[in-house]
Amino acid sequence: MQHPQLQPRLHARGFLRTAATFKPRNPFLLHPPAASAPGAVPGVQLTVSDSELASRGFAVRRTAEGLDVAALNQVFARVGFPQRQEERLRRALEHSEVAWLASAATGRPVAFARAAGDGVFNAVVWDVVVEPSCQGLGLGRAVMERLVAELRLKGVNNIALYAEPRVVGFYRPLGFAMDPDGIRGMAYYRSRQQNQKNAQ
Repeated sequence: MQHPQLQPRLHARGFLRTAATFKPRNPFLLHPPAASAPGAVPGVQLTVSDSELASRGFAVRRTAEGLDVAALNQVFARVGFPQRQEERLRRALEHSEVAWLASAATGRPVAFARAAGDGVFNAVVWDVVVEPSCQGLGLGRAVMERLVAELRLKGVNNIALYAEPRVVGFYRPLGFAMDPDGIRGMAYYRSRQQNQKNAQ
């Protein structure tokens, strides 16, 4: 059994620390919105409403229902992510919280984010993508805000993500911090040598 003060909230590379998990001295504290709307989540404020997104031609989706996995894979490819086997991606979506925006004209995904976790304490954000032709419109922020809000509504307070150095600045205004309190994330990777040996 671990010492209570040493029980880690070890996450990889990025962290979301919420008011429920912060110590008052923590500089990464998210401040709740000044005026709470009905159903608002403390510490999570949407910068653009669902109706505003709809007026701009984007439909907000909070489940994977109706998500064209092949079209999502194409967005992955256009942003430089590896494409996934569609059946495996479908299974991953069954075990994930999702937030995505569909083009109102085509129904195809233009922005997407998902998180997987235990549904109670912890979640890790994956696959945050925006169709290249739609980047710079605030759509990535819109899906991330909704995903975090959904997790927070379920009581999930420890939310982590992996981020390439060039996009760390995107996540900071959303409440994520690099290695808060000196905590270092770790990830298990099999060595290349071991993978090559097993491939033979």
